[in-house]
Amino acid sequence: MIPLSVIVITKNEAHNIAECLETVRWADDIIVVDAESRDETVAKAQLFTPKVFIKPWLGFAAAKQFAFQQTRHQWILWLDADERVTPELAKEIQQLIALQPTQAAFSIARRAYFLGRWIKHSGWYPGYVPRLFHKERASFNSASVHEGLEICGEVSRLKNDLLHFTDPNIYHYFAKLNRYTTLAADELYQKGKEGKLSDVIIRPVWQFVRMYILKLGFLDGIPGLLLASFSSGYVFTKYSKLLEKQLVTNQK
Repeated sequence: MIPLSVIVITKNEAHNIAECLETVRWADDIIVVDAESRDETVAKAQLFTPKVFIKPWLGFAAAKQFAFQQTRHQWILWLDADERVTPELAKEIQQLIALQPTQAAFSIARRAYFLGRWIKHSGWYPGYVPRLFHKERASFNSASVHEGLEICGEVSRLKNDLLHFTDPNIYHYFAKLNRYTTLAADELYQKGKEGKLSDVIIRPVWQFVRMYILKLGFLDGIPGLLLASFSSGYVFTKYSKLLEKQLVTNQK
């Protein structure tokens, strides 16, 4: 077994978790933090690791930080349940750890599968994200949504891709959009961000132009068009919810 800790947080991921953990079965230490799933997520995860912790929902960053605290090894790989480590990436990580690298973290390109197609443009690919990191040189930040790592040291890139099976259908996308835009709006509001009318007029249009034209989303066919449109809607909804909070506060 490879001296690597893998952390995954879950909630109702029975359709994903076994496929995810199967791709890191070679790791010596796998930690799953489950937010009281109502499906078979926990039972399926326990087939791969005894370290499955059931906790009330802590928030993305806090859940990952809890998982971080349960790890045994210096090198940690952070995965989402809808991600898969390819055999090529697994071999690269194993060889890298054996060399005891001095970097603080390594970024990995995510190849997203969206509505039946691998997205190659739209600003989504290669979309490098730091996912492999040294325990003493990085930690999770406290962002409510799109949480990430605070890294102290050099960050390099791995050569092979991480597969991301995001949003199997439009229903799933919009269910997630509603939850994430609320978290994002709350975070902006707590930071004192003041929403403006231009945020719901100009920002969504710019998001579409950036993704579909400047980032060549049109080359991704119909999924690229939908992705740019939905992302524009995400921005519109996020700032609309921020304005809503301000209007409600001002009426009190």
